[in-house]
Amino acid sequence: MIKFGVIGTNWITKMFIAAALETGEYELSKIYSRTQERGESFLKTLTVDDVDIVTTLSDLYTGIDLVYIASPNSLHFEQSKVAIEAGVHVIVEKPTTSNPAEFSEIEKLLTLYPEVRYFEAARHVHQPNFKVIQQTMGELTQLQGATLVYQKYSSRYDAYLAGEEPNVLSRNFSAGALYDLGVYPIYAAIALFGAPRAVQYLPTLLTNGADGKGTASLFYDDFNVTLLFGKTANSYLSSEIYGLKETIAISNIAELDTITYHDGDGHADNIGQKPDGNPMIHEAQDFADIINDPVENHTKYSQWFQLAKQVNQTLFDLRSSAGIEFPADKKEY
Repeated sequence: MIKFGVIGTNWITKMFIAAALETGEYELSKIYSRTQERGESFLKTLTVDDVDIVTTLSDLYTGIDLVYIASPNSLHFEQSKVAIEAGVHVIVEKPTTSNPAEFSEIEKLLTLYPEVRYFEAARHVHQPNFKVIQQTMGELTQLQGATLVYQKYSSRYDAYLAGEEPNVLSRNFSAGALYDLGVYPIYAAIALFGAPRAVQYLPTLLTNGADGKGTASLFYDDFNVTLLFGKTANSYLSSEIYGLKETIAISNIAELDTITYHDGDGHADNIGQKPDGNPMIHEAQDFADIINDPVENHTKYSQWFQLAKQVNQTLFDLRSSAGIEFPADKKEY
């Protein structure tokens, strides 16, 4: 049984806890919160017993095997670093770090702690329907690119309009549309098509300099991939991957609710599976498999780590093309 702790008392942490427990591979041991009261309030929303609330990282990383980190983006690096130095496996919500410099430091640190495993929680690429997309792409006559969409109005945008600066829309926390919802289509694109040879990002900036929504282009040798994402409006467009006459349509590139294959004659077939109630179950199981048998699953781990590294670099390249800087970029390592 993998004893784990969590950083973050929000909906996605609650979803991961439920998924981890459902696999039967994990045991929740500790919850980290800045205040005891907030931690206890979060614990009351869970159906678990014998869980400690801690308010320091040193207390969190004692007596656990793994930590799940779902704090603001700018905190991921330091919290992951301390965990690795404590010999604790890390699952960190995307994006892993604010920039490639931080990721490089994590990569160097992992060489000093070879038993520690470091995962990025990109849940959609672990789901069965994502594998269906990958398999079907191999059947296309000629791959001609894609349009991937994930645009959803954020409740925190209301706070921004009221004059506040919520974490998810603040460069101080290494956030904005690209580093929040944009990670989903970017992860999908790189997992499906590989790293692009060039990128460009055209954002719509908020008054605080963060991006509220935007359009990104990934350029490959024989095709381009267009990404539409944002937190200031809702989009109901499906995502599409283009063959010659065939098209794979995905209802939502993050949730993967339905996958439809349109053949060259215009016939449409639903080729996807009904998603699980909790979309994080498959990634939780995949990560547990690697922790429980790192030798047998070394190839998978290496592939996912390299994918995380490519995503991190692509996020940074897109952000740089738009002239968006984070305070974290000015740190020296």
